Amino acid sequence: MPEQLEITSTLSIPLSELELSFVRSSGPGGQNVNKVATAVQLRFDVPASQSLPEPVKTRLLAKAGARATRDGVIIITADRHRTQPLNRADALTRLAELIRSATIVPRKRRPTRPTLASKQRRMDTKTRRGAVKALRQRKPSVD
Repeated sequence: MPEQLEITSTLSIPLSELELSFVRSSGPGGQNVNKVATAVQLRFDVPASQSLPEPVKTRLLAKAGARATRDGVIIITADRHRTQPLNRADALTRLAELIRSATIVPRKRRPTRPTLASKQRRMDTKTRRGAVKALRQRKPSVD
């Protein structure tokens, strides 16, 4: 069992920063669901992490959404599988994927102006639409 969670070739998180607990799964499974704690609840305290740079922490908490608490702890619950090892691996993989997506720096948007042709097309469409509506407003003449 590796003692680090590999995120990218240059970034990894020691498993000591993660807190794994096993809880009972919900859903179907008969007697087994009531007896065995196979679901995994993974907790990762982002602000306390020493292995992540600050910009990645900020993007990670934004991407985590409802999975992050107010204190910045990301909670991932894995109960897709019927065994602890598979659910543990699933939770670690999902956390790694989330952090990997936060390492990508978004490109800055460069504001662009509409072309002259697109402005012209827009105005032509508005004129045509206005003409159609104007035809609806006229009352028929009674001659």
